[in-house]
Amino acid sequence: MIGESNQWQPVRIGIVGAGAFGQVHVATVRHLAEAQLTAVVDRDHTKLRDMPSAVGGWTDLESALAADVADAWIVACTTAQHVPVTERLLQAGATVLLEKPLALDLEEAERLAPLVRPGSANLMLGHVLLFNSEFRALQKELTGRGQIRLISCYRMRAATLLSLYPGESPFHLTMVHDLYCVQTLMDGRDPVTMTAQQGRSQDGAVDLALAQLRWEDGALATFTSGLVTPAGLPDQGFDRMEVFGQGWTARLLPNPRPIQLWDDKARSPLQTEILADASGATGMLAEEQRSFCRVVRGQQSVPIGARYEDAMQLMRWLDQLERLAEG
Repeated sequence: MIGESNQWQPVRIGIVGAGAFGQVHVATVRHLAEAQLTAVVDRDHTKLRDMPSAVGGWTDLESALAADVADAWIVACTTAQHVPVTERLLQAGATVLLEKPLALDLEEAERLAPLVRPGSANLMLGHVLLFNSEFRALQKELTGRGQIRLISCYRMRAATLLSLYPGESPFHLTMVHDLYCVQTLMDGRDPVTMTAQQGRSQDGAVDLALAQLRWEDGALATFTSGLVTPAGLPDQGFDRMEVFGQGWTARLLPNPRPIQLWDDKARSPLQTEILADASGATGMLAEEQRSFCRVVRGQQSVPIGARYEDAMQLMRWLDQLERLAEG
């Protein structure tokens, strides 16, 4: 948390990882009035070439920490580096926004427990769909409508992502988004039973994941997630969530976004609801970063669904689902 005298100064933010999504974080932070991008760390120096001159670029984290240029850090490196990097930042006293998933496995995720402050005050998870405007509207509409009977989630992405994220299955890469949304809708209650299946590509990589969760009150949630859409479809794929209660149904169609663009290939300028221009960033990633800035300033708690304890519950779910799918 930054000092009281700096409560209204932009939060100095460093980013670890300048890959595909790290660059999205960079573009968003740069257009937030609440934040100032002061550092980017990536082991590949070529990814630092296009950074503005006011932004420090480092190929190692220790040098960046020694320079004391950031109040808080966003960790957007590979999943294999999530825990080691976050562990070092928390040890240095930083507040961290960590991209999902928390870790490669449950045992590794538990390493952070001694470093996380009560209420997860120094660690927020990048569960970005919690800040999606449509999902927030859905949460509001469901208030007071009574018991949820069924949640059906469908999330498909391009088969080409298998080569971009080697070794990562749809459980951790894509289904995780639906799991934390359902976790929030079900008030953080653990299901009493789980089932799961998976499918493999011709090369043997897991590219399809299916799961079903059931709660003590009889509520069910089904999940279909895959990296199977062909080259003819936009890379961002398509998503759907439907929620059924007694006498009511809600449907969420957050992707593709309402605005799309085609030239030499299909594009999605609002894929993450980012409008990075002179008027300032907007959309769910920007809202997540604004929330993080308020956490750093001590102006709010980490939102429910984005706390370390929420992520650990999610890791336990994922661990069990993957073991069930492997049979």
